[in-house]
Amino acid sequence: MTSNSNSSDYDVTVVGGGAAGLFAAIFAGRAGQRVLVLDGAKKLGAKILVAGGGRCNVTHHAVDPADYAGDKPNRIRKVLRRFDVTNTIDFFREQGVELKREETGKLFPVTDKARSVLDALLSACNQAGVTLAHPQRVEAVERREEGFLISGDWGSVSADRVILATGGRALPKSGSDGHGYAIAESLGHRISDRVFPALVPLILPGEHPLRELSGVSFDGTLTVRAPGGKILHHTTHSILCTHFGLSGPGILDISRHWRDGIEDDAGTTLDVDFMPQVTQKDLDQALQRAGSKTPRTILRQWLSDRMSDTLIALSGIDGQSPCAQLAKNDRKNLLLACKHYVLPVQGDRGYTYAEVTMGGVPLEEVDLKTMASRKTPGLSLVGEILDVDGRIGGFNFQWAWATGFIAGSSAVFTS
Repeated sequence: MTSNSNSSDYDVTVVGGGAAGLFAAIFAGRAGQRVLVLDGAKKLGAKILVAGGGRCNVTHHAVDPADYAGDKPNRIRKVLRRFDVTNTIDFFREQGVELKREETGKLFPVTDKARSVLDALLSACNQAGVTLAHPQRVEAVERREEGFLISGDWGSVSADRVILATGGRALPKSGSDGHGYAIAESLGHRISDRVFPALVPLILPGEHPLRELSGVSFDGTLTVRAPGGKILHHTTHSILCTHFGLSGPGILDISRHWRDGIEDDAGTTLDVDFMPQVTQKDLDQALQRAGSKTPRTILRQWLSDRMSDTLIALSGIDGQSPCAQLAKNDRKNLLLACKHYVLPVQGDRGYTYAEVTMGGVPLEEVDLKTMASRKTPGLSLVGEILDVDGRIGGFNFQWAWATGFIAGSSAVFTS
């Protein structure tokens, strides 16, 4: 695909065919624009197809700026209110995809198949007259006197406007390898100082007892604390023990806050309460009143046998001796292991296993009414390339739908 025309080949070229890019293309096409989507992947929608365990968690029943991190809540709110959950439900219903709400508040297609979501987006693109070109990786976007020249190994095309929807660095095999940041910088934007994996599993030392519980899950409270003890973030959610450390919704949600904390101060810690259903005071009293019962017997009131044994091992006490013989210091160590265990996190599993990227282009560099760049006329930015990341549960998709809708609907006005 090589442009030899004096006039632009397209009104709008969308760089990136993920959730935000396809959504932007749909609404730009519906606005009467000649739209081209360029993507480097052989097959579009890789992230959509793997999301939610292959079911695609389209959104959440209640979405609030507090569900996001990165930029300021007031800025995030301005975007989310332009295209909300009801709008998302209506859009997919119009495309023949009904969504169902599960107990967690997550909304999935009734088919329980992510393919239903991707097919709906591709169908909507077709109906809107959008041209999809892939695998055609964009290497450079150059601002010309009139519009843009978008190029790669496949050739080049010209466009009046460009919507940058390349994603961040998470799941690089899908095409989100961070090159979009270089393109944004070449067009005058800056990238936040902190760009790291988010919604990512965490690694524990090789011989750690929790790694021996691979496959065991539990509900726990995770807390990120500054060196002085100040709580930076906390969440109560399901945690999964794995062969490398910890995963599950709770760990994924806390991972970016843990990373943010240690970037501020290496002394930041992440601790876990394995028993949020019982207070430390009540647990202490249960141990003191247990008499001839063993600590293992007491813990088994709330925990599985394997988890009880693991916490006893982590505390360093003898779990088979009667509680009446438990020294005060031993009881204290057990309480700490159960209620305030500091996890010796060695790191995270990286972008390959991350669901989203922390960091990106600051929202202050974008006109939130149109998602148009404040640096380069005719450019818009949507989705994960922006410095906004949501917690697990469909929030990042809702950000993609909202930003894509705004940019696509406004494309005709942003040159």
